[in-house]
This record gives sequence, structure tokens and C-alpha cells, in this order.
Amino acid sequence: MSQHDDDLSLNRRRVLQGLGAVPLMGLTGLSHGAAPATSAVNTSKLAVTDTEVTVGQLHSATGTMAISETGSIQAEQLAIDQINAMGGVLGRKIKVIKEDGASDWPTFAEKSKKLLVNDRVAAVFGCWTSASRKAVLPVFEKENGLLYYPTFYEGLEQSKNVIYTGQEATQQIIWGLDWASKEKKAKTYFLVGSDYIWPRTSMKIARKHIESVGKLGSVVGEEYYPLGNTNFNSLINKIKVAKPDCIFAAVVGGSNVAFYKQLKAAGITGAKQFLLTLSVTEDEMLGVGGENFAGFYSSMKYFQSLDNENNKKFVAAFKAKYGPKSVIGDVTQAGYLGPWLWKAAVEKAGSFDVDKVVAASPGIELKTAPEGYVKVHANHHLWSKARIAQGQPDGTFKLVAESKDLIEPNPFPKGYQ
Repeated sequence: MSQHDDDLSLNRRRVLQGLGAVPLMGLTGLSHGAAPATSAVNTSKLAVTDTEVTVGQLHSATGTMAISETGSIQAEQLAIDQINAMGGVLGRKIKVIKEDGASDWPTFAEKSKKLLVNDRVAAVFGCWTSASRKAVLPVFEKENGLLYYPTFYEGLEQSKNVIYTGQEATQQIIWGLDWASKEKKAKTYFLVGSDYIWPRTSMKIARKHIESVGKLGSVVGEEYYPLGNTNFNSLINKIKVAKPDCIFAAVVGGSNVAFYKQLKAAGITGAKQFLLTLSVTEDEMLGVGGENFAGFYSSMKYFQSLDNENNKKFVAAFKAKYGPKSVIGDVTQAGYLGPWLWKAAVEKAGSFDVDKVVAASPGIELKTAPEGYVKVHANHHLWSKARIAQGQPDGTFKLVAESKDLIEPNPFPKGYQ
């Protein structure tokens, strides 16, 4: 047996183990090439034939967000390739139509309409920023499409037409701030973000937690800068005056490169200043450079360095496909979960119809998830763990904290509205 065959059989084994919620009858039937009739699995005129099902990918391959979204594009494609190598979904190979949102929110809305109305895709794996998600949401709800959204976000949303594979605020922001207070004794916080909905809403939640709900201390500064901004000198002067215990950052995309280089140039380094960010993963670190982020911390649910068997296999497969120097960040891993969760729900439902897939989704588990284990909640978010890791000079992350248990997703936490 060749290495390729070994890998395929290994993948097949992992997926059979991981799809606990899927009736194995369906899977064994498929392995013998017996696909159910198209008329039975597609009653809503989706792009499904006897041999193929078409899905969409909608991310920023260009523009300021490409630094962050390229990993999601790669991970979703890897998952789809692996699923196709196992025989596909309900006996059909997955075909992908890729669209570029180009870091522009009206473009995201326009492309989502194309994918749902013209291409009739069965599902879309896409978006990164909350601004892009908010732009496409009315289209998905009007056309009854299904979006798998991979990014950690501010919460305060729940849609029948979206499965959120990233973490909401209680699983990232609130848990991270509690860790900062308890382990780092932080009492004063300086909030910094890019100027759009996710950072502003995240910092609104952070401020409420720091000042009133969690009573952690006080906010001594709050500043926002346009997406793509590359000059942070005035911000750095304000930070030097305020002398916060913690810089709490949600600077997004390409702006991260300038932000961390300028912090270092100004002498604000991990050796002297505690900084916790919601938006630097291994993907951004490629541009930022480990030497500029070393000693600072990120609050995420996944880091490439996680030491578990699922993750070792995932990292090896990712590097085999995209090269030994490729890296995997939090959103990239959450992007990888999307096609697997969709496959599991389709096979549990025995149909590609969106309403049936949505109804089958709560309770789906993925025991093969690189982050360890995830489960879809009735609110369309995932049960997952929260983690903190410290940036290293070589651009990797060292895990320093992990929630004891899976955190139940709560997109509408009381006291933060």
C-alpha cells in the first residue's frame, strides 16, 4: 500500500470515528458507490447532480484582509479535498466555486448573491470580518442559503442561515480578560481596535466586563484606526502617557504589521509591557514577524502548536499540501471545520436541502477537530475551549492557559447588550 493510500485510509478512519452523529449505514452504503437519487437529496433546486454537489467559497483573496483570509481558503480546500478522496458527500464529489470578496463589504454581498442565486450552491464557506458577514447576512436569509463562518467574533447574533465555527465573546474576550486579571494582576486597560463593527463591539463588551460586570478595574484609553492604517505613532504616545497594565488589542489584517513593528521601535516590547490581543494568529505572525510580537499574548481557541493527535495529523496534511513553511492560525482551523460539519449534517439529514441540513446540525460532534473536539449547539455556535498563548521570537506560539472544560457558546450574554 502506498503512502497516499495509507493517508486516505487514515483519513477515512478518522472521519468515521469523528462523525459520531452520522448514521454509519449511510457511509457504508456510499463506500460501495451507492449514491441516493438526486431527486431524493435535492428538492430545492440546488446545484446537485448524480455525481457532484457545488459549494461556494467567499473570502478576501486580495486587499488588506488577504493576510488573514488566505489560510481559511487553504484549510477549507484541504477539507474538501480530503472529503472528496473519501468519496464525497452522499456519494457526490464536492465542486468549489471560488469568489473574491476583495476586502470590500459591498463586493461580499454581490458575490454571495451570485453564489446563491446564479450558481445555486448548497453551502458557502466564507467571510472573515464581521462587516463582511453583516453585508452578506440579509442575502443568505432572503435566499435561504447556508454560510459556515470561521472567525471569532463579537457575538450578539444568531441566524438560522449561519453556522459559526469560531468563538463568540464569552469564549474569547471575557475569558481572556478574566485570565489577564487573575494571572497578570491587570487593573488598568488600554483598548485598541480597527474601526469597524467587530473591534468596536468587542471593546464595548470588554469595557463593560472590566468596569461593571467583571469589576476587573478601569479603562484608561480607547482608540480606533481605519482598516489598513499604518501609522500608530500618536497611539503609542497615548499608551506611554497612560501606562496601562494591559494593552487589549483588536487591530485587524495588514495593520497588525505596522502596529507591532512601531510598538517595538518605541521600546514597547513583551519584556516590559503586557499586551493581550484578539487578532494575531500564526497567519498574521507571518507578516508581523516573531521578533516584533515576542512576549505578547493572544486569546484564541486554537494554536498550531497544540499537542494532540488530531492536530498533528492536520498540521502534517496542511504542510504537505501548502509547503513546509505554511502556518495555521485560529481562523484557518475553524475554516477547516466547516466542510466537515456540513458533510456530517448533510449525511445525518440524508439531504442537501438547507432547511434539513440546518435542522440536523445541532448536536453534531467532530471528534477529529484539530482543536480537540467541538459540538454544534442549538444556537449554531460551537462548544469549544478557550486558550491563551505567548508569541515566541520564531513566530510560533507557546500555550500558557486553557479552559478546564468546553465553554458553552452564549452569543447573547446577560449584562453586555
